[in-house]
Amino acid sequence: MRTQEMQMPCDILLLGTVVTMDSNNTIIENGAVAVIGENIAAVGPAGELQRHYKPTATLALPKGLVMPGLVNVHTHAAMSCMRGLADDLPLMTWLQEHIFPVEGNLNGEMVYHAALLSMVEMIKSGTTSFCDMYLFAGDVARAADRAGMRAWVGEVLYDFPSPNYGVLAAGFDYVEKMASDYRNHPLINITMDPHSVYTCVPDLLIALKEKALIHDCRYVIHLSENEDEVKTVKSRYGKTPVDHLEALGLLDERVIADHCVVLTADEIALLAARKVNVAHCPESNMKLASGVAPVPELLAAGVVVGLGTDGSASNNDVDLFAEMDMAAKLHKVHRLDPTVMSARQTLALATMGGARVLGAQQEIGSLEAGKKADIIVLDLDKPHLTPMYHVDSQLVYAAKGSDVTHSVINGKIVMRDRKLTGLDERKIMARVNEMSVALTGSR
Repeated sequence: MRTQEMQMPCDILLLGTVVTMDSNNTIIENGAVAVIGENIAAVGPAGELQRHYKPTATLALPKGLVMPGLVNVHTHAAMSCMRGLADDLPLMTWLQEHIFPVEGNLNGEMVYHAALLSMVEMIKSGTTSFCDMYLFAGDVARAADRAGMRAWVGEVLYDFPSPNYGVLAAGFDYVEKMASDYRNHPLINITMDPHSVYTCVPDLLIALKEKALIHDCRYVIHLSENEDEVKTVKSRYGKTPVDHLEALGLLDERVIADHCVVLTADEIALLAARKVNVAHCPESNMKLASGVAPVPELLAAGVVVGLGTDGSASNNDVDLFAEMDMAAKLHKVHRLDPTVMSARQTLALATMGGARVLGAQQEIGSLEAGKKADIIVLDLDKPHLTPMYHVDSQLVYAAKGSDVTHSVINGKIVMRDRKLTGLDERKIMARVNEMSVALTGSR
């Protein structure tokens, strides 16, 4: 046995029931995770790691659960400033008559503060990584850097002028500058983001894909979100959105296809063959009555699927614990089959599934030595989490984002005892409340 003097120093030691989400679904009831710098140094029994490591900080609860931080693969973080603005409307009415007009009043500072508000919410509900597509994306990236969150960020491009960059040519310059500015950032990755097939002509879709290849990054697009979209694209191009992208030669493993609600069996097979990644957003799809994405069929075909919240204007939150619960139950009731979307499978969507969607499975999504230290700790000493029979079921069907007590991102403690260490929560909330008046003229 090593003596106290022979212990290896580590920055953080996290203690509790460790849910690793590794390939063996390993759960260590009295376990620990040691963090050195940005990385996980070791995962194992608590007694063993306590003998081997001398931590600078210890994160432990009497009934704590340690697990990978959740991965939100589709957000519009700055839309927190539109939460509840235009509810109970069809997608196209909601978008064209309410959201687009308000977005015309946005500026970079507004986006920065609204994105920070979503990041406060994400950190406090267990999310450590997210993939965001929106306007003024440079300010979203700036907010992510300020918050210390791991992020994939892209500026949405359209055929029509943007409130951010104006004409499309300036949009291309904007995304090029973002790619240059964040090329070597430890936490922020830039993506190429055509809004959708129905708002982007083929030349734009192709040009952004070429940039994704040049910059070795993800290509993020809303795809087949509802029946109206499919009908519009068919009338315009004679093909479904999926078949249109295939005809243009754009479907491959770089693509993150958001929503994918309206798909045929042949399209599911095509997405699998092309190794396209899918972001599933059940709460937003339900609220906008877009439909139910065929996620069980996508998973059965071998498509990589992650879980996303979408923006707070159509959800109305960015809490992935709530999203997991909804995802599992939605598919069960839709198919009248309680065995569909098991708790373990659903939990995987929000952890390793999300990591794979982002191409980051070697770095995040599970607790394994050598991976980045993106870790959350939940307090299980709650009435709604008592008793504990099956960890997976408890996390998906009973746990809430508010049960997350500690959060570590890239080896840094960003929340301890429910207190954010780097952000002024009340100040951010007050700033967004002020913005709401400027955006809508309301009080």
